[in-house]
Amino acid sequence: WRPGTDPPSPFPRHSPFLTSTATMADPEAVGKAFIAHYYAMFEQNRPALGNLYQDASMLTFEGTKFQGTQAIVQKLSSLAFGPCKVTLSTQDFQPSISGGILVFTTGHIQTEAEAPPLKFSQVFHLMPVNNSFVVTNDMFRLNLA
Repeated sequence: WRPGTDPPSPFPRHSPFLTSTATMADPEAVGKAFIAHYYAMFEQNRPALGNLYQDASMLTFEGTKFQGTQAIVQKLSSLAFGPCKVTLSTQDFQPSISGGILVFTTGHIQTEAEAPPLKFSQVFHLMPVNNSFVVTNDMFRLNLA
């Protein structure tokens, strides 16, 4: 890619997100659809998040790394709180040069009606695989300061 020209599409031509004119759907639209699904599952059914990861996927949760679907689901399912409510404050999306989508969110998690909400930041790297997107990288941090 050269400055002054349109950058090449970071998404493969076989992607299900291509329109009939063979242009890529907006990564923001893909990212928004992903986070709506992800946080709905995070709130009520964390084991179901396993469908979004692969064996090569990695989660860094508060500085500790978990690799593979089983380890990631085990970590997410073992959090000290049950059903919760996630409210997003910000959401940012970028196409990555490796052909995926970077997603960055901030917000808060309400774990109990009487507990103060927990502020958090989370980054996802989504990659197209078999006509879908999977989470290859996921980084989660509580913002305690």
